[in-house]
Amino acid sequence: MVDISRAPIYDPAWPSSVEIFDTTLRDGSQFEGIALSADDKLKIATLLDRLGVHYIEGGWPGANPRDDEFFKRAAAGELKLETSALVAFGSTRRPNGKVDVDPTLGNLLAAETSIVCIVAKSWDYHVLEALRTTLDEGVAMIADSVRYLAAEGRRVFVDFEHFFDGHKRNPEFALRAVEAAALAGAEALVLCDTNGGSLPHEVEAATEVVVSMFPELTVGLHTQNDTGCAVANALAGVRAGGTHVQGTINGYGERTGNCDLTVFVPNLTLKMGIETLASDRIEQLTSISHHVAELVNLPPMPQQPYVGKSAFAHKAGLHTSAIARRPDAYEHVDPASVGNGTRFLVSDLSGRSTIELKAAQMGIELAPVEAKAALDQLKDLEHAGYHFEAADASLELLLRRATGWRNPFFELESFRVMVEHRPGERMALDENPLGHYDGVETEATIKIRFGDDRIVATGEGNGPVNALDAALRHAANGRFVGLDRVRLVDYKVRIMDSALGTGAVTRVLIDAADGDRQWSTVGVSENIIEASWQALADSIIYALLLDEAD
Repeated sequence: MVDISRAPIYDPAWPSSVEIFDTTLRDGSQFEGIALSADDKLKIATLLDRLGVHYIEGGWPGANPRDDEFFKRAAAGELKLETSALVAFGSTRRPNGKVDVDPTLGNLLAAETSIVCIVAKSWDYHVLEALRTTLDEGVAMIADSVRYLAAEGRRVFVDFEHFFDGHKRNPEFALRAVEAAALAGAEALVLCDTNGGSLPHEVEAATEVVVSMFPELTVGLHTQNDTGCAVANALAGVRAGGTHVQGTINGYGERTGNCDLTVFVPNLTLKMGIETLASDRIEQLTSISHHVAELVNLPPMPQQPYVGKSAFAHKAGLHTSAIARRPDAYEHVDPASVGNGTRFLVSDLSGRSTIELKAAQMGIELAPVEAKAALDQLKDLEHAGYHFEAADASLELLLRRATGWRNPFFELESFRVMVEHRPGERMALDENPLGHYDGVETEATIKIRFGDDRIVATGEGNGPVNALDAALRHAANGRFVGLDRVRLVDYKVRIMDSALGTGAVTRVLIDAADGDRQWSTVGVSENIIEASWQALADSIIYALLLDEAD
């Protein structure tokens, strides 16, 4: 049977291709919580080149030492681009200034990139109130700067700041600004929704005007997400004839962010049939999205379209049974086309088909009676507070136990945890403004069996979980080689019924990793240490299973 539900629908009135201009290293770095070093920027630029974006905006030379270092190292050969072109960003000359002595233009030339992108005022309000100069001088600033940079051998792109606001309020001046750049030799005229307040119908109408005025030049879009329309606005601009779109990986950017290229690119190519990146590069969107998130030290958003962990995750039993027969029934694109994959979430909403599909994914053969027993147990546990869709490793152990499997590695007899507060010297106020004592010690003793061997071991740590982990590893005493590689990455606690106060049921989620692999486990109890032990024990057992499979 031919899959027709996912085929793109192309309108001949649209452009056949669109250039992708990535500004993660410049505009994206203005996102709250992001602070990129020059090393970070070099690594991200390499990833963007691998993705195949047409242009990488590296930053603003002269604005800060980090960007200066980045461009210097790039020019020295540390950045080897195979598919992308590096762009330096700056602004037009100053009001009533001269281009040949303007420091911003000088820094652009010193960056040694073949392409430069300058920001220009296209809203009369900003020219009159922010620059405090005349509209004629505002136009001259654009023309002089473009002409000078072009004469110095640079390809010049111009970002028209606040273009859509300016076009709504004084279209005559906004178009004069664009015309000045076009006549002076600009190659790309980029219309910016700088405040992010425009809507798709407004962007489409204004872009159509500029495209009709300058059909021989590239007209681009730079959209911010303040109305939640950054991607939609960029798509609207392309419908109007725009052939160049600026955005960032994961939508990072000032305030609420920029046009998210991990959403825009597949929307344009997979949905509208317009060429952006090469097809084999689009398949890298998910991995590069997550890699960039790691480099900027922000967690990936699970619900992010196309590349998020939950983008193709199915929870309802009706969905999962249908997907087993026809994947396109509940997935708008093939997850593999963006480097993602289908996930089946198991919860109290699941049916037996979901359990069977999930078990098959894990390589576990469940008989119908075992699948029903596992489903009944899972629903009881979820009612008690467990959350298996966030803890695949604990889920796998549950499904294995439904087949009669039992943990062969160790058996807990008991554990005891002591937390001792020993008031001693007070810490200096600048180190501890609350005035607490520096004298808390945690010790865990564990009695555990490894086959016929009964071991009693003690471990110390900076808290109960750390101490229990240390005691278990001490007891194992080299029995499991792979255990040395396992580390706890994250520990989360949630109170299930806050109305019960300190007596409430607690859910603990633990993330662990052994290098390339990462997994999650869950524990639930009225006692937070018991809940922590459940999650910790599952985590270690799962790690030993992985090691055994290797």
